Amino acid sequence: MRKAFKYRLYPTQPQQKDLERTLSLCRHLYNAALQERRDAYKKAGRTVGFYEQKRYLPEIRAELPEYKHIHSQVLQNVIERVDLAFKGFFRRVKAGQKAGYPRFKGQGRYDSFTFPQAYETGVKLQDGGRRVLLHGIGSVKVKLHRPLEGKIKTATVKREGEHWYIIFITEVDPKPLPPSEEAIGIDLGTNPHFLVTSEGEMVEAPRHFQKAEEKLAKAQRELSRKKKGKSGRKKARLKVAKLHRKIANQRRDFHHKVARKLVNRYGTIVHEDLNVQALSRSHIAKGVHDAGWAQFLMILAYKAEEAGRRVIKVDPKYTSQDCPVCGHREKKPLWVRAYTCPQCGALLHRDVAAAQNILAKAWTGPSGETPRAFPQGNTPRSPGL
Repeated sequence: MRKAFKYRLYPTQPQQKDLERTLSLCRHLYNAALQERRDAYKKAGRTVGFYEQKRYLPEIRAELPEYKHIHSQVLQNVIERVDLAFKGFFRRVKAGQKAGYPRFKGQGRYDSFTFPQAYETGVKLQDGGRRVLLHGIGSVKVKLHRPLEGKIKTATVKREGEHWYIIFITEVDPKPLPPSEEAIGIDLGTNPHFLVTSEGEMVEAPRHFQKAEEKLAKAQRELSRKKKGKSGRKKARLKVAKLHRKIANQRRDFHHKVARKLVNRYGTIVHEDLNVQALSRSHIAKGVHDAGWAQFLMILAYKAEEAGRRVIKVDPKYTSQDCPVCGHREKKPLWVRAYTCPQCGALLHRDVAAAQNILAKAWTGPSGETPRAFPQGNTPRSPGL
């Protein structure tokens, strides 16, 4: 399996200028390739493909000396990004979705460049992992805050605000944890709990954005008062970006820790198959974005895959309306957090009951689902019975 390792770079002032120049040239090449495709179709009704554009790169390097300092594979990756943008556009058109035609990249909107074969050329770790040699940039100080595992496949240099990072994609062997027959159902929320389990454990929602909202609003007001093109506006913009980056880092750290605890303890984790994109446009959008459900479920899935655990998605319908003890269904307003089942008299916390229903759905689901989810002999116990 493949795994990403992200490390902070500490370039010198000249190296930082070289990194900025490389991003700028890659951005210009991206826009030129996009323009060529648009013009070819608009004027001649002809489609220009990836390989045709890639063949022109040696000519570009010969005619424009500034491109000679950039690794040829980095330039090929720029053309590949344009190609992927168009493939995504045509796929959405075919599916009848909102297409979103590929856009030109403005200044400050192109923040990374990639070495597709970093294991062979373009990137080399030096000085026991304390420095990394980047083609066209030089030897840059890097902080490997955790060991780099596996065989390096690609390396991407990325700018985030005023900071620079290198992201290695490596090929690693899975590290399965000891087998566990324990299963858990989880119900995701926004406030006051981020997650509630079928065993009654409740994880409080950290609400990082909500806590920083006042400070962020103040920084954004200061930014809106600055005139475009002035140095003060750049400083104000970096301040806003720094606050957003801190919130994102806090949220990601929280997701990793919660996912790791679940994966270490349980052999099977069941959650609702949520349409997070639709929920992020609903009346609870702010809470959904702050909770970061999509990112958490993605982190949970890859940690479980590496550890040899199972993550199962189930239909979210009626999970918060059914009684997990007797199955009685009753629609309840959202403000009701605890209730007594009118049929069997069970006193239940709404979110715990939902988590128990989510777990139950994994082994009482449609025909054919159970064998894939739970091999014979590993079916979890029915909660609440």
